[in-house]
Amino acid sequence: MKSYYADYALLSTGWCPQVRFQVINGQFANIQANSKAQVQDIHLSGPILPGMVNLHSHAFQRAMAGLAEVSLNPADSFWSWRDLMYGLVNKLTPEQVQTIASFLYIDMLKAGYTQVAEFHYLHHQSNGQAYDNPATMALAVRDAALDTGIGQTLLPVLYSHSDFGGQPANDGQKRFLHDVDSYLQLQQQLHDSNTSSRINQGLCFHSLRAVTKAQIQHTLAASNANWPIHIHIAEQQKEVNNCISWSGQRPVAWLANEIGLNDRWCLVHATHIDDRELQQIIQSQAVVGICPSTEANLGDGIFPAAALAQGGGRFGIGSDSHVCLSPAEEIRLLEYSQRLQQQQRNRLYDENHASVGNYMYQKCVADGAAACGLSAGLAEGNRADFISLDISYPTLACAAPEKWLDLWCFGSNHNPVRDVYVAGNHVINQGQHHLQDSTYLAMQACLKQLR
Repeated sequence: MKSYYADYALLSTGWCPQVRFQVINGQFANIQANSKAQVQDIHLSGPILPGMVNLHSHAFQRAMAGLAEVSLNPADSFWSWRDLMYGLVNKLTPEQVQTIASFLYIDMLKAGYTQVAEFHYLHHQSNGQAYDNPATMALAVRDAALDTGIGQTLLPVLYSHSDFGGQPANDGQKRFLHDVDSYLQLQQQLHDSNTSSRINQGLCFHSLRAVTKAQIQHTLAASNANWPIHIHIAEQQKEVNNCISWSGQRPVAWLANEIGLNDRWCLVHATHIDDRELQQIIQSQAVVGICPSTEANLGDGIFPAAALAQGGGRFGIGSDSHVCLSPAEEIRLLEYSQRLQQQQRNRLYDENHASVGNYMYQKCVADGAAACGLSAGLAEGNRADFISLDISYPTLACAAPEKWLDLWCFGSNHNPVRDVYVAGNHVINQGQHHLQDSTYLAMQACLKQLR
């Protein structure tokens, strides 16, 4: 047990002064505001708030961030970018994947993320054959999370086909493929070998293009009924058109009508939906995983987040392909996309949070955590994930507490994250990680090999 004292902390009721709390077995306990510091307390530098949840990550794609910004095709799109990604996939070894993931997770922690949902579909050798240990690649990304100290929801992906209706996979997808039986065996192996409370697990279907209805139903019936379920859906208009041609329904409508949605589901992107699908998402309380920087980078489109929020829907943010590793920038891009679309200001808020920054930050923590199968926030019984801010930066130093998140998300490119704790462990100390020097060197060597 350790006792802590913070001058300010962001609790469920808002920013509170003079907050004492304890961490027992990695969880918050005995949180009290307006308290006096005790001799045994560790006095935290700067105000504290919950760490952000990153609800969508493909760790290996960090190795190609910034390398696809050259026009080789007048009709450049997500689909041409995907071909470049397949070229990277063909080269990667388990050791390189672990190095890339470790590098990524350190930078995530330094940015203020304390939990990541790893949407993991790179399973096999470059020839498509399984490794002697079929979990080799999944263990590489899990070990990266264990080594760096970030919380992880590991989402092994079921991926069997190239397009709607069970079309045969193409050569670029050969490292991804499982049938249902081998997928369930992988899930069981990962579950049985996990000994860390920082790592949990979920179900994951790559997309409606990549699996059949029977596969989804079989997997759901044979799996843990409490695990979160993630899927890419309706990211591109081409995907929507192909789904309509195949089934007569749009993707989210097909999933809701044929499989059924509930609050276990995380619908990643869901960019191209109609009003009826929006209502189906809201009614089901599925979480929408919005990845603003990646969706902008790929030219995906703009999700109607303001309409979702106004209807009582749930959403969180993910860094996806990792062209950006700043929760503040993801929040900013998401809000600005709504302003550009509607030609109005301050689109994402509610009756209890007129401040856009406060509303979006706390919502993305709570809903993102739900999509990871967790509860998050500075509350008793939750895992002790929190960050402290350096408010000596001029724009923050002169501000009232209720302005800090607005100023971080909308008024600065400065990263104010000073210290980061995950399950009570001090993983970022004054902006530094104890493995960053060796990991950065390993990443340099890895990128030289890949390029």
